[in-house]
Amino acid sequence: RPLIQNFSFFPFCLVKLCTAKVSALSLHTHAHRETMTFRAVMWGRARRSSSYLGARWMSSWWQSVEPAPKDPILGVTEAFLADHSPNKVNVGVGAYRDDNGKPVVLECVREAEQRIAGNLNMEYLPMGGSVKMVEETLKLAYGEDSEFIKDKRIAAVQSLSGTGACRLFADFQKRFRPDSQIYIPIPTWANHHNIWRDAQVPQRTFHYYHPESRGLDFAALMDDIKNAPNGSFFLLHACAHNPTGVDPSEDQWREISYQFKAKGHFPFFDMAYQGFASGDPERDAKSIRIFLEDGHLIGIAQSYAKNMGLYGQRVGCLSVLCEDEKQAVAVKSQLQLLARPMYSNPPLHGALIVSTILSDPELKKLWLKEVKVMADRIIGMRSALRENLEKLGSPLSWEHITNQIGMFCYSGMTPEQVDRLTEEFHIYMTRNGRISMAGVTTGNVGYLANAIHEITKSA
Repeated sequence: RPLIQNFSFFPFCLVKLCTAKVSALSLHTHAHRETMTFRAVMWGRARRSSSYLGARWMSSWWQSVEPAPKDPILGVTEAFLADHSPNKVNVGVGAYRDDNGKPVVLECVREAEQRIAGNLNMEYLPMGGSVKMVEETLKLAYGEDSEFIKDKRIAAVQSLSGTGACRLFADFQKRFRPDSQIYIPIPTWANHHNIWRDAQVPQRTFHYYHPESRGLDFAALMDDIKNAPNGSFFLLHACAHNPTGVDPSEDQWREISYQFKAKGHFPFFDMAYQGFASGDPERDAKSIRIFLEDGHLIGIAQSYAKNMGLYGQRVGCLSVLCEDEKQAVAVKSQLQLLARPMYSNPPLHGALIVSTILSDPELKKLWLKEVKVMADRIIGMRSALRENLEKLGSPLSWEHITNQIGMFCYSGMTPEQVDRLTEEFHIYMTRNGRISMAGVTTGNVGYLANAIHEITKSA
């Protein structure tokens, strides 16, 4: 009854209750919106912050990378090209030039390219490269009638010129003789150190050049061979040592071979200049033949950059003489396995040029003639440079210019003297005093001799 009596109050209560609920709901909705707005703001800030941090992180990925030092050899050419002097001379880079200072394409190469053009496909070579090119290349190093070739004892693959051959062998050495090291002559081609360093093979050095005589330090060299641990790896220049141009005599090579045999050392020959030293590829392979006669197992890096002028084709060969055919098959398979992730397979064109020349009697004869022409021009420039210096009345002896052999002359000039040559006479060479005789011509030899005389006469 009281409820009924107060029934008139019920609508009022119901309205108040609904109003309260609506108000509460409104407050809740407003709070929810504020919360959502806050979350959106914070999420946006977080995203922007994350994006900012991500951008900063990405931009900092390479901030620790500093410019690499310039290559000491290739940097010479860069400086030469930037010089506008009409008298400038570049005797820094080891690439052959004719007597007008121009690059040369051999006639045998031109003929080979004409034969190749349009006649062959451009399919991938096998991982080991051109079989035909490798076969012809081995004949140059081991001999036309080599018993090692006949007995299939040589594991050989096409390489990316001499540099690639050295690197492939360095990686092979590291993988299968992980505790070994490599003995490298002082001085040597600068890239030798880079190659074995990047293959993570520890390096040791052995004496080679004698600064006072500007010849071979044979006694110290032999001592280093004797004192090295038995079974050490040695890097040897087969001919035309770079940078000195100083080669052991045939008798000295025989003594070196004998001592290697006594110590059980492994000789790895870098033969970048076969034919380019004396003009005769057979004569330039004499060091290798001596070691073969004495029963050594050896490794050889060969290149056609210099002796065929195929600098940009990057064609060469790595070979390892093994105990028997079974071992050679195993070694070759491992060399190919190493090559696969490096470059998969070697380039085709240069290999076609080489195999075409060496497998054709007439083209090979032409090549041998052209190699001799290049070597003879360099030998002639050696004589001319020495004669010009002596005519100027230089107080120094320059007989080492003609005693040395190959593309380079190790002049004996100091880095400071080389700097003066560049600054005062616009003559460019590496700071170790190495002169690339291929850059010397009948047109600049007098100017070069006079400049050398001026900066050395008071030394």
